[in-house]
Amino acid sequence: QVQLVESGGGLVQPGGSLRLSCAASGFTSDYYAIGWFRQAPGKEREGVSCISRSDGSTYYADSVKGRFTISRDNAKNTVLLQMNSLKPEDTAVYYCAANQDENAEGLCGNQYLFLIEYWGQGTQVTVSS
Repeated sequence: QVQLVESGGGLVQPGGSLRLSCAASGFTSDYYAIGWFRQAPGKEREGVSCISRSDGSTYYADSVKGRFTISRDNAKNTVLLQMNSLKPEDTAVYYCAANQDENAEGLCGNQYLFLIEYWGQGTQVTVSS
C-alpha cells in the first residue's frame, strides 16, 4: 500500500520561502513519478512540479519556474519542494501525488486527476503580509 505523507506548509510573507516534504512508502518498483499539485479556493487542482524516481527528470509549471525546485532523496524515499520568492497567488493547499509507471511530465501534466493513483492529505501554504 503506497502512502504519501506531507509536511512543511505554513504562513509566510510575500518574497519568503518554504520547503515542503513528502515521505513515500510502499512502491513496488523504482519506475514512478512523484510530485506536487495545488488547489486554491475556487480553482481547479493543478500540477506544480514533479520528478521521476528512476532518472530524476523534472517538470515545472510555468508559474513556478525559477522560483521552485524539486529534489529527491532516494535513500529516504523523500521528495522536497523548495519554494522561494513566494507570491500571494501561490496560496493553496499543496498535495503530494504519485503514479506508478509514469514520468514527471506525465504526472504533472495529467488533466484527468482521477487517473492519479496516490495522493497525500494536503498541506496549507498561505502567502500573506
